Amino acid sequence: MKRRQSANTVAPVSLAARRLERYIAPMIVLGIETSCDETAAALVADDRTILSNVVLSQLDEHQPYGGVVPEIAARAHLDYLDGIIRQALDEANIELAALDGIAATGGPGLIGGVMVGVMTAKAIAAVQDVPFLAVNHLEGHALTARLTDDVDFPYLLLLVSGGHCQLLAVEDVGSYERLGGTIDDAIGEAFDKTAKLLGLGYPGGPAVEAAAATADDPKRFKLPRPLSGRPGCDFSFSGLKTAVRHAAAKLPDEVLSPGDAADLAGAFQAAVGDVLVDRCANALDAFAQSHAGAVPPLVVAGGVAANLHLRACLTALCEHRHTRLVAPPPALCTDNAAMIAWAGLEHLRRGATAGLDFAPRPRWPLDETRTANA
Repeated sequence: MKRRQSANTVAPVSLAARRLERYIAPMIVLGIETSCDETAAALVADDRTILSNVVLSQLDEHQPYGGVVPEIAARAHLDYLDGIIRQALDEANIELAALDGIAATGGPGLIGGVMVGVMTAKAIAAVQDVPFLAVNHLEGHALTARLTDDVDFPYLLLLVSGGHCQLLAVEDVGSYERLGGTIDDAIGEAFDKTAKLLGLGYPGGPAVEAAAATADDPKRFKLPRPLSGRPGCDFSFSGLKTAVRHAAAKLPDEVLSPGDAADLAGAFQAAVGDVLVDRCANALDAFAQSHAGAVPPLVVAGGVAANLHLRACLTALCEHRHTRLVAPPPALCTDNAAMIAWAGLEHLRRGATAGLDFAPRPRWPLDETRTANA
């Protein structure tokens, strides 16, 4: 179990006292994240203090299958969520009565897990008589940079994870314009499939990055850069993944040597970095055209944003374009509940809450117009 705890704590107070202090003390929201294979809970204040952030990984349960098994994930959330919430409250030294709202991932994600988190959050909100906030998991990633770096709107977002690869103009909370997305595999999916092909293990992203770091010659294999040099902001990774398979098949040995696997991993990672730079450069141009020439910060979020090589590639692009790259700490790039609590706070401050009749959503596009009760 991974734990993050701020040195700041808040003593328990009554709900009435918290409401009286709302204008002189920060609001605090409990966040719950159960969209995939992490069971997580966090307490975050609207002064950008993470009071607690507890994440229980289900990696051991899913590793034998080489991927997440939805039924196993949902059962694990049922078994562990109550204890994780209690731990988050204890680490923050806060009782439920002191909270100003309860936020939970309402989608997109594996529907069984999303239902566990949403129903738990609704129950707590009803008993404590505080607002329930249904958070789009992708918006949690999108707004994390405002929690960690206090980024102002608007900005350009590169959202890269196991299931998503998008470039969006972030205009405000709940206001997103998609500039491009993947036309086949998501970037994290491409990492996972490449890792499996190379025999590097699961999860694929960290495995490929670790292998690439040991490569003797990452330029040994010539891999394509799909869509690079073309107009637009869309991505394609299926052809790159296929090229890795063909390169491996041409090697004389039936079983890849560690050196061959490392060089192929390095070549794959370098190709991905080049693709991201090319597509993000086009997105910066598109943003400038629609925002009177403004050059926005480039925010990278999602689990793949933890990859240090990809961060370095994007940093170089931003330096060339005279802007800055904002990348949250790796622990806040992967799935966590602090980002859900923060997104909930962003909506709560705008008076946008969800009703207890909210239905969990296995699909929830980030650029879809959101109403207060969506």
